[in-house]
Amino acid sequence: FINDLDNPNRPTQFCDWVDVKFLLGFHNLFLSFLLFVGYNIKRTSTNQNPSVMGAATVLIPLLAIAIPLIMSTPSSPSLQPWYTAVIIILSIILFFYLLFRLALLLAPSLYQKMIAENTISVDDFVKSKPSPRSALKSWAMNRMSVGSRKAKKDVSEGYPLSVVDSDKVDGIKVTSRSSSGTSASISNVDDGSKPMPIVVGTIRMGFGHHRIAYAATSWGVGGEGNLSKGRETWFHDFLNIESEEAQMIKDTDKLYSKGSRWASELGGAVERLWGSITKSGDEDSLRVTYQFSEHMVPLINGLPKNAPIIATHSMVACAAVAAGFTNVINLVIDNHAQWFVVVPGALNLVQGPSNYHSFLKMGVPEDQLALAGHWIPRDLVEGIPDACARRIARRKAGKPIRIIIPVGGAGAQRKFIVNMVGALSKLVKEGKVQLFLNAADHEHMKEAFLGALEKNGMDYATVKDMKGVRDFKEKMLTEEPEKNVTLFTFDEYFSAVATTDILCNVADVLACKPSELAFYPIPKLMIRRVGDHEAYSALRASELGDGTLELRHVPLAIKYVNLFWDTNLLEVMNNSIEKNNKIGLYDGCKNAMKIALERAEKTK
Repeated sequence: FINDLDNPNRPTQFCDWVDVKFLLGFHNLFLSFLLFVGYNIKRTSTNQNPSVMGAATVLIPLLAIAIPLIMSTPSSPSLQPWYTAVIIILSIILFFYLLFRLALLLAPSLYQKMIAENTISVDDFVKSKPSPRSALKSWAMNRMSVGSRKAKKDVSEGYPLSVVDSDKVDGIKVTSRSSSGTSASISNVDDGSKPMPIVVGTIRMGFGHHRIAYAATSWGVGGEGNLSKGRETWFHDFLNIESEEAQMIKDTDKLYSKGSRWASELGGAVERLWGSITKSGDEDSLRVTYQFSEHMVPLINGLPKNAPIIATHSMVACAAVAAGFTNVINLVIDNHAQWFVVVPGALNLVQGPSNYHSFLKMGVPEDQLALAGHWIPRDLVEGIPDACARRIARRKAGKPIRIIIPVGGAGAQRKFIVNMVGALSKLVKEGKVQLFLNAADHEHMKEAFLGALEKNGMDYATVKDMKGVRDFKEKMLTEEPEKNVTLFTFDEYFSAVATTDILCNVADVLACKPSELAFYPIPKLMIRRVGDHEAYSALRASELGDGTLELRHVPLAIKYVNLFWDTNLLEVMNNSIEKNNKIGLYDGCKNAMKIALERAEKTK
């Protein structure tokens, strides 16, 4: 029949427009695909592992379709262009589908090879083995993060550290990479001549993790109320240690910050996509987070292994566990339970009962989970009675409502905040509202604030350093600001984070996205979130009575500001804060410090 194709006298047939050799190739493909399906059904039903035979059942159809398409010269007349296009498209789709199936067959073995030298089994922690798809996803994401790099987990591969007094916060010591190549400054801790320090580990990714870290250290320093029991408090930021590993974290943070800004600025489908990503932390997210953290072990291996570690980023806690630390406390962020924010082998402390219930339901072991309270700095907690009394007195006296509006570490929310400042201009000019605008260390937010103030004809004063911030706070305890708008703008990171905490005691309202600030003991205007996981933190604030639900549109936020002026809502919120404080709701960092010390005493 095929030979007859070359006969010019043959009658017109179906073969005039179909390449018969291609049909034969497709026939081989179909038979091979049946073999492939049958093999996989059998393998699945008998729980067999992938084998060379399994890979061969994929390679056969790949060759079956490739040989006729690439090596055959059509014997029949030329194909119609549309038909050729259809064949090519279908061939490409089939090729990549079969390549994907091959990848799924190989994924379990690739995954097992990846985790072979891990200190902790994430699969045991989540009580499940990954499916082939999950194994492929975990392996591929790890490959994109670290490439073919091998984790450096030996103690000799850790970076020597130095410890010096902080020039930012009295009483704490800050670690960094030692320029001398030795860890002489911590040797007297290792030899037992001094008690083990309390190490608060963090990563400068956004403001939240750093803010919580400073909140935790505040309970280990100072005079009366200091919980450290003679131990030093060390502030250990992974990004302080200049290294290949620190750069890997910075590169990851750049991608996250860019995603946050795009979602905030573009809205719509982009915001929905980003929102779904930020709340989809399944078991695979923990597998990827832990695997990445195995590569971060050198950043913490220079610390004494018996020191209690309070981690404000799950990656720090994962690295500590992987390095062999035995007293690791992980402060869980947000109010939405996701696998990647908890750490196997650590004690995971949560801020609220809904998270506690959810993690138990997910399968987190009870002995690795505890309810602690909100992550709040000591000054704010101890100042709650006076701060609430001042706010209530100001409201009853008809004084302007002081609203602090901070910008997050990613510098997102520009559009929303700028529009909100413009919408508040009328109330500012009427003397009903005073604005404390914290542009942080973001030049683009500074310019955006300045543009909004000038556009709306709002006069303002500027504060540019920590001395100015502290002087401003002291003045606000008894006086009014020079202008109804004060812009805080800085050139460095610490001031950007600390300013919001310092001003909360003299502000009446905190207007912020539902981030770590959603748990703060101050009446809160919860504005548009950046990531769907934050919605649950706004819900927590609203149910506790110290904040609003999330206000996703500027007019609704302004409506609440008017409610603060026209009703007793602010007084009700402050009363709720005082009640919450009496039952220890804001004592999370205090409890974390106590637990870390108690565990340290037991393991002496």
